[in-house]
Amino acid sequence: MDLQLAGKRALITGGSRGIGRATARILAAEGCDLFLVARDPAVLEEAAQAIRGAQQVRVETCSADLSSDAEVRRVAGLAGAIDILVNNAGAIPPGNLLAVDDETWRRAWDLKVFGFVSLTRALYPLMKARGGGVIVNVIGAAGEKFPAGYIAGAAGNAALMALTRSLGRASPANNIRVVGINPGATATERHQMLARHRAEQELGARLGNHFSG
Repeated sequence: MDLQLAGKRALITGGSRGIGRATARILAAEGCDLFLVARDPAVLEEAAQAIRGAQQVRVETCSADLSSDAEVRRVAGLAGAIDILVNNAGAIPPGNLLAVDDETWRRAWDLKVFGFVSLTRALYPLMKARGGGVIVNVIGAAGEKFPAGYIAGAAGNAALMALTRSLGRASPANNIRVVGINPGATATERHQMLARHRAEQELGARLGNHFSG
């Protein structure tokens, strides 16, 4: 399939693992040059080398913590002209209202929620000046299903859905499309961790009830 993306330049956050890495691989196969961002420089470079070995595209990397506004600005400055922004970085921990303390909640939102917001704010004017672009927010279905055992993630994802819809109403005037994706179950390390946590919570409660009865 030719998606007519050859020669485009895509910035992907969380690009070293899971959905971000798979997205990078697909865009590279379509002829996109890549700018991959993630925290771990070694894993990031390994992902980049694998893509370079498979596709004749340019792959640049930038190790950064996108929970920091200063780091977001640094990434935006290094990335330069971008046609496609894929906001994907972020891992909000599971837990109910009382299990997730304020510090954990804020730290997780600094990356997943404010990281999306800040990088979009930094790159949007540059896309507008170049005549357009595409912003893809990889969010998560918890923002629609509202699981009590993933309350910080559900609230954060719902906020990102609202951001996507609100910005997407105005962005076509600048020839920018803003879309959100809520992936289904995907065999990533993070999905496996969340599944284990859910199983421990549910099965532990059932076993406790069984033996207490």
